Amino acid sequence: MDSLAGARDFVLAFNTEFNKITNVRTERVEQELRIFITPEKGSIDPRDFSFIPAKFKYDLVIVLGSPDKESLGKVYEENPDIFYEVPVVNIDHHSENDNFGQINIVDIAASSTSEVVTDLFMKINEKNIDENMAECLLTGIIDATNSFQKKNTTPKALQIGALLMTKGADQQKIIRYLYKTQPLHLLKLWGRVMARLYWEDEIFMAWAPVFLEDFVQSRSKPKDVPFILDKVKENYSAGKIFMVLYNHTEGEVRGVIKCISSDQLKKVAEILDAPIHGELCEFSRQADDTTEAGKQIVEKLRVELKVE
Repeated sequence: MDSLAGARDFVLAFNTEFNKITNVRTERVEQELRIFITPEKGSIDPRDFSFIPAKFKYDLVIVLGSPDKESLGKVYEENPDIFYEVPVVNIDHHSENDNFGQINIVDIAASSTSEVVTDLFMKINEKNIDENMAECLLTGIIDATNSFQKKNTTPKALQIGALLMTKGADQQKIIRYLYKTQPLHLLKLWGRVMARLYWEDEIFMAWAPVFLEDFVQSRSKPKDVPFILDKVKENYSAGKIFMVLYNHTEGEVRGVIKCISSDQLKKVAEILDAPIHGELCEFSRQADDTTEAGKQIVEKLRVELKVE
């Protein structure tokens, strides 16, 4: 989810102490919504009207796996007030977490946010973890630890994983869906990207241009690019920055960047003057040649990161 629909109402308030309202009706005219108000007597005094935003429809905000509010992308950009007017519970495992919540449950020793959530459920009441919950939580842990093979796999992660399996989570089913049943169109796009991947040794960056033909031949879409970035990241353990560029429209190139840490992502986003959405930095450039645009961006990063 990248937006909150109908998070709060907008209230038109009318003082009826001296002039009651007898009828209210609405009418849609092209791009307008008109509200017709009929007073009991005379005309309406504009001083009797007020416009006020109602309270948010949510009593609590729970944020999972985000080091700061800005990393939430559009959810925060379009609804900043909710994070100040509604209590926030911040659950995370990133060491760079800003502790932006009224309640902060941050365990930097945990392998994943799923591990932190599981530990929290166990402390509240372990019996509340049913089979579906166990499978979702174990999926998060397996994905974060690459099936318990990454260095972030701790004894506690293994212990919690074992507990979730006793609760009914099917480890083999999770692995099968995460690693062995990728849709064919994603595998085709991944193969095309890997075939023309560039490696920039100075800044530990792997990047590739994607052409319109790649999307057509693989029957994939730009929304599949984040998946490709994850796969590139998995195959370049020495990498710190990962980028894919593609032609959005004629004369416009769009880029998506992922980094090994949120601090690195912030540096890159600042250099490119580009917004961050979750774990990704996304931007547009006026250019016709995707590869040339990529080389220019790489050069800019090389110079700026070297200065730092």
